[in-house]
Formats: sequence, C-alpha cells, structure tokens
Amino acid sequence: LKPPGGPALGSCRAMQNDDAIWQVINNEWCSFKVKIQQPKETFCRNKYNVSGLCNRVSCPLANSQYATVIEEEGICYLYIKTVERAHSPKNLWEKVKLSRNFLQALEQISKHLEYWPDHMINRCKQRLTKMRQMHIRMRKLSTREGVRLVPIKKKTERRERTRELKAETAAKVDLAIEKELLERLKQGTYGDIYNFPKKQFDSMLEKEGEVEDESETEFVEDLDDDEDLDGEEVEEEEEVERVEFVDFGDADAIGDMEDLGSGSRPSKRPRRGAPGPRVELEYEEELETR
Repeated sequence: LKPPGGPALGSCRAMQNDDAIWQVINNEWCSFKVKIQQPKETFCRNKYNVSGLCNRVSCPLANSQYATVIEEEGICYLYIKTVERAHSPKNLWEKVKLSRNFLQALEQISKHLEYWPDHMINRCKQRLTKMRQMHIRMRKLSTREGVRLVPIKKKTERRERTRELKAETAAKVDLAIEKELLERLKQGTYGDIYNFPKKQFDSMLEKEGEVEDESETEFVEDLDDDEDLDGEEVEEEEEVERVEFVDFGDADAIGDMEDLGSGSRPSKRPRRGAPGPRVELEYEEELETR
C-alpha cells in the first residue's frame, strides 16, 4: 500500500519502531523524564503528553498513533499524530480547533477519533474537561476583588534608582550652568549679545529683586513711654551734674560756658520719633565793685 504523495505503509512502520524507541527511553535516558522520590513516580514534561505520566501508553514519542488536547490563548485544540505523516516532521501533528461549547467539543473528539482505541479517546476527553474547569476558575478569580500579589524586581528597582540619581545630578549641573551664564549675561561679560533666552533672563532678575526686597525689610520694636521718660530723666541728671561743678567766679569758665551754649560741643542726635531732652542754662554775671 502506498498513500498518495507519500511512501509505502510498510516503509513507514519500519522507520517508526515504537518498541525500540520505548526501550531506549525507559531504560537509558530521556530529556523529558522527571523522577521524584516521595511518592516514587516518573513524570513527563513533553507538552504533547496527554496524562503527564511517563509510561508506555502515554509516551508521545513511543506511539506512532497518538492524540492529545492542548490549550493556546484560551482556545483548545485537538492534536492528532498518525504514522502516515512520520516521514515529514513538519506536518506530523494535525491541528483541529475545538468548539467553545463543551458538548460540541466532545462530539468533535469522538468524530475525529472514531476508530481509535477507547483509552485514547477517554484520556483526550478527560484532558478537555480539566482544561474547561481551569478556565472557569480563572474567570472567577479574575472577577473577584482582593489583594493581588505583585512580584518585586529588586534588580529593576536598583537600576531605576541609579538612573534617577544620575538624572538628578545632571539636572543640578544644568541649573548651575544656567545660573552662571545668566549671571555673566547680567554683568555684561559677553558684550552686545542678542540671541540670549529672554524669558529665563527676566525670571532670574525677578528672583533677585525678591531677594533684595526681603533683605531691605527691617523690624522696629516699639518702646513704651515710661522707658522714654526714664531715659530723658537720666540725661537731664547728667547735664545738671555737669553744670554744678562749674565755678562761676572765674571769667575763663564763663567764656567756656558761653562756648558751650553757642553749640561748640557736638550735641547728641535725638532718637527718631521722640523729642530730645531740653536743658535750660542760666548765666549770672558778678561785677566786682572797686
């Protein structure tokens, strides 16, 4: 027998010897085999395995006639492998899209695997049932509100933090350069330049004007009237004491007092807001009778 467009059926079976392949996989080594100790079991990581167990019936490599159900982006597909396509690995698996309706999908599996062994049909239907239940649970969890666990990527956060520090340092350097250039422009270092940024220059002048206004502001403390009066009395007493020690009998002393009254002595500057102390001086002249 020779199918159209392919080799004879006998040569295909000679190429695909299932017993020889299983003997190598079971007794020697297989890259998809995973063994655990408790419980002692052997699993298969091949994506085409219909049950996930490593045994003669479930192995997709040691069975020339095989079928499984695979989910891709929420859609289930039926994959079928036959010995007639063993000579072409690219076309080895036939892909059949299953309906979203569960009952119709079961009918499709029964239709495409009509003359296949019953254990293979039952395993494909069981796998489809498990996938449908998984999709239902995923939809329920997505609609449920609650705390979501978000993975923390420490390496990414460290990299972002380093970039932020570098950007901040670069921004400080740019601001310092801009400030220095505007200061030189204000001082006239560059002469008659006409293409400078007018907006930045004006904003710089406004900031400096605000700083100068704040520096010129002074705070004056109000003094009570009692304190001012006490200060005036103290000054009057000082002036009186100075006048008492003058000997009016001496003519030179009288001349000195006249100079004092004429304003030769510098007077103290009165405080702002309060009149200065008023001092009255009386001069008496004594003439000697001869």
